[in-house]
Amino acid sequence: MYCVQFKTMKIAVEGCMHGDLDKVYDTIKYIENTRNIKIDLLLCCGDFQAVRNEKDMDSLNVPPEYREMKSVWKYCSGQEVAPVPTIFIGGNHEASNYLWEFYYGGWAAPNIYFLGFAGVVKFGNIRIGGLSGIYNARHHERPSYNDNTIRSVYHVREYDVHKLM
Repeated sequence: MYCVQFKTMKIAVEGCMHGDLDKVYDTIKYIENTRNIKIDLLLCCGDFQAVRNEKDMDSLNVPPEYREMKSVWKYCSGQEVAPVPTIFIGGNHEASNYLWEFYYGGWAAPNIYFLGFAGVVKFGNIRIGGLSGIYNARHHERPSYNDNTIRSVYHVREYDVHKLM
């Protein structure tokens, strides 16, 4: 009888970090140091807030008092590099102008991958799929966006759900 031990993958999962990527990576570093482990991947499950610059704030669906640059811009500009591979989906508080550039997914920053509005990737020996946005049964997207219609860009489209099937 042979015993084969496969390396286990350690995945950190974060939800609704609202652009505070430095805080998330600091927490991962703390966990790695205190538990003597290595995190292989970070999954961010919505409300990533990939804001590169002040202009992105115009398409960010948050009340004005919550519009802050936070720390994602440092990674998008290349000033910082993500210390762990990071995969994210969008939520309902995103800079829609930036993520729309990656509708089918892509590298939002070095070592940070956006799954797109509906996407699947393989990382190591696992397959990861994601659907960005929020469900709304009465979805009617209408560009040019104003304060009342900006939310429609985050609504899940039936087309994207079918792509994942």
